[in-house]
Amino acid sequence: MISSARLSDLFVDLADTLVDEFDLLDFLHTVSGHAAEVIDNSAVGVMLADADGLHAMASSSESARILELFQVQHSDGPCLECHRTGQEVGDIRLSGAIGRWPVFAPKAVELGFNTAHCFPLRLRDEVIGALNLFQRQDAFLADEERRVIRALADVATIALMQERALRRAEELTEQLQFALNSRIVIEQAKGAVARSLDVPVDEAFHILRAHARRHRMRLTELARAVVDDRSTMAGIVAER
Repeated sequence: MISSARLSDLFVDLADTLVDEFDLLDFLHTVSGHAAEVIDNSAVGVMLADADGLHAMASSSESARILELFQVQHSDGPCLECHRTGQEVGDIRLSGAIGRWPVFAPKAVELGFNTAHCFPLRLRDEVIGALNLFQRQDAFLADEERRVIRALADVATIALMQERALRRAEELTEQLQFALNSRIVIEQAKGAVARSLDVPVDEAFHILRAHARRHRMRLTELARAVVDDRSTMAGIVAER
């Protein structure tokens, strides 16, 4: 176990990556590297989930990356179990886990690892991935080591969830702004059609919608064309 001073430095460094220009891969590599530093002779990988399943995102070493990819490719291993159940899978002697993970366990032993520990990236009931730690020595984690790795996993989870929430908020803001801009253009097009055909504004809107549907156009696309291109208005008038 590293010193308490160094441990403090690791968490400060992790916090420093949570900046405005959030770099997801850099952050995840920082998490995996720091977790590997906490536990001697270990390799750490981080996986994230989406609708298609788990994806290996970052690792502290090439051997950890190989194990992460191996689990995903063969749908076999402690990380998948950890993500599926949302529960920690820890203190697993890999030589005795061949019956549990018949493909993964022999590969991990072949690469020189003896024990495995997986921590869910979970906030309440939502599990977004897993942090996986593989040790070369035949030893289980001490309580203090387990608390530190779990804390790293929790910090990573909170950061990732916050980043996703901010991204969703930005997307909603962009959608709202697009809708507001579209509404302005549609109002302008309604006025133009109403003047050209000498009809009420409500009727002009129905004319626009009908024309857009007949020609398989988006209403906003048609409205913009009416405002910017006189030939579009001429086509609408001709169809009347």
